Amino acid sequence: MELGHVECADCPIRHRAVCSRCETDELVLLEEIKYYRTFEAGQTIAWTGDKLDFVATVVSGIATLSQTLEDGRTQMVGLLLPSDFMGRPGREMATYDVTATTEVVMCCFRRRPFEELMRTTPHIAQRLLEMTLDELDAAREWMLLLGRKTAREKIASLLAIIARRDASLNLSKVGGSLEFDLPLTREAMADYLGLTLETVSRQVSALKREGVIELAGKRHISVPDFDRLMLETGDDCDGGMPV
Repeated sequence: MELGHVECADCPIRHRAVCSRCETDELVLLEEIKYYRTFEAGQTIAWTGDKLDFVATVVSGIATLSQTLEDGRTQMVGLLLPSDFMGRPGREMATYDVTATTEVVMCCFRRRPFEELMRTTPHIAQRLLEMTLDELDAAREWMLLLGRKTAREKIASLLAIIARRDASLNLSKVGGSLEFDLPLTREAMADYLGLTLETVSRQVSALKREGVIELAGKRHISVPDFDRLMLETGDDCDGGMPV
């Protein structure tokens, strides 16, 4: 399903997106090749091996990147959060299954014209390189999260990732107290972190009981002291995971 046209100047993720460095004349060129699509929660955006005629930026919502093994098991390898880029210029086939976890709105660009803009517009190519390197850092951190962290550290790390991205999108300072809406159910968190639902619920309750987080309803989370949350992630560097 396509959405109505939204001007780049009014885009809520413009300051973080692939077009963030573009000048006015470059935005005009992007406007000519973009369109919007909405995917419902649970809908597959792309299957591994699909031929994609577009690349896209996530405007809102969360999607997962996963791969399916020969025996049918699936492994999540990352998240697509608002302002993240999907697709690879120069590569027509999808390399992962991409699934909408919540309703996802994407700003899509037709592949061929976008690839041509990359060749003629250094600002787009430069920003995409920066985002690709950030994605590489995030993938390495995700490997650490899944492979070495305790259940408590996994939950804290995921909350920190979402909190930092939410603050960045809202141009808020990361630190002190933060509030955000968790876009994932506890069932989804369990699935993505390789934990049981009971373990997720137990660890979230423990973080709440100890004052690390506060809950309003099932999804609204307040973090009184972000530094304290970061201590729970087990990370050994300031700032934790990339956003």
